[in-house]
Amino acid sequence: MSLRARVHAGDPVAFRELFDEHARSVYNHAFRLTGDWSTAEDAVSTTFLEAWRLRQTVRVGIGDGSLRPWLLGITTNVVRNIRRAARRHAGALARLPKPEMTPDFADEVALRVDDREQLGLVRAALAALRRPEREVLALCVWSGLDYAAAAEALGVPVGTVRSRLFRTRKKLEKLVEAGRLRPAEKCGEPHVGRGQITGSREIAARFAQENSR
Repeated sequence: MSLRARVHAGDPVAFRELFDEHARSVYNHAFRLTGDWSTAEDAVSTTFLEAWRLRQTVRVGIGDGSLRPWLLGITTNVVRNIRRAARRHAGALARLPKPEMTPDFADEVALRVDDREQLGLVRAALAALRRPEREVLALCVWSGLDYAAAAEALGVPVGTVRSRLFRTRKKLEKLVEAGRLRPAEKCGEPHVGRGQITGSREIAARFAQENSR
């Protein structure tokens, strides 16, 4: 029986295999969308809980295709929910009386993060994008999904993925040319639990590669 069929049937062993094979990809995708490894770790747990709940949505009888697009689609929705909850929480805090000033330890914490400058550059690039642009960028460029797999993950037509990625690439190229973003020399995979960004090439070059797919 294929992994798809076993996951659909709720086989616990199949889910352990699914986790072992794809937990890192799920973490990396969540990290790119949130920029925070603690939140990304929470997203991993929630993603696999949701995957178990939604196991019967897995289509069977279509070969042994990878379940990675299905999982990354769930992760994308999980991150959306996390962001909505964070906005509601921030709104609630904003309505509270302002507390007395306390020391800001943000800089001290930042100094402990390896490659923090490169991390900041990538996060600046993502912050300049709208949510649909960030999602297609994370799936196609960093997670390496092809257009069809990204379309499956996002639940949109392949043509939408193509056009959205093209517009995103152009937008980032213009931001780099205008000096609003400095090209990042490193923008690859973050390591699980550390949030590091490693890899090669500047931001604009990474998107230019996508146009040749």
